[in-house]
Amino acid sequence: MNIYAIRAIYKFEMARMWRTLMQSIAAPVISTSLYFVVFGSAIGSRMGDIDGISYGAFIIPGLVMLSLLMQSISNASFGIYMPKFSGTIYEVLSAPVSYVEVVIGYVGAAATKSVLLGVIILITARLFVPYEVVHPFWMFAFLVLTAITFSLFGFIIGIWADGFEKLQIVPLMIVTPLVFLGGTFYSIDMLPEIWQTITLLNPVVYLISGFRWAFYGVSDVHVGISVGMTLFFLIACMASVWWIFKTGYRLRS
Repeated sequence: MNIYAIRAIYKFEMARMWRTLMQSIAAPVISTSLYFVVFGSAIGSRMGDIDGISYGAFIIPGLVMLSLLMQSISNASFGIYMPKFSGTIYEVLSAPVSYVEVVIGYVGAAATKSVLLGVIILITARLFVPYEVVHPFWMFAFLVLTAITFSLFGFIIGIWADGFEKLQIVPLMIVTPLVFLGGTFYSIDMLPEIWQTITLLNPVVYLISGFRWAFYGVSDVHVGISVGMTLFFLIACMASVWWIFKTGYRLRS
């Protein structure tokens, strides 16, 4: 394992975050804080509890997951797309560095940024809504596992994209609607039975449900299923990355 190569890629990607703090950290925190103000403080104070949890506290896991997914995808996809766009990707491919080390460097940096952002959002949420974390270890474990999984997914998008506009298609047109329809603002038990069944086809439901269980000990689906679905998606992303480097898909052309 070439630790020096991993460290070089990791430090380069992390340095980009410090150069763009307003875009990387401040903007997501401010936009999520607006959700806490509107839905947590203003609207939430006029709504009843859900599963014995105040509405403002109930939506915190979903909002954190929304920012985590979007930033994980964005950080990883932009990180690998720019070397493709500038042509420096060929220097990485020709260097004595395996694809595993390349992926660890880029995905590790993207996941680190996302976890850091998630922690900052959780701290910020305290300013607007009181909440407790029943299982702090599992909360952090879900945070890290989800960040790594969707950073891998973003890495795949960055390789697939052949233009800047394509970097935003999947996050905006697919991921964001899935998060909003995945129980961020409500429990799926509140839906009619037919819609509950349809909602279970949404993979983000399992992420939000597992994350909410770590906070409050309640969930829409069993936490074991949530972990299993996350691991399944992680393995699928790892297999896709392996295939990309094996075939050179959109890397050597």
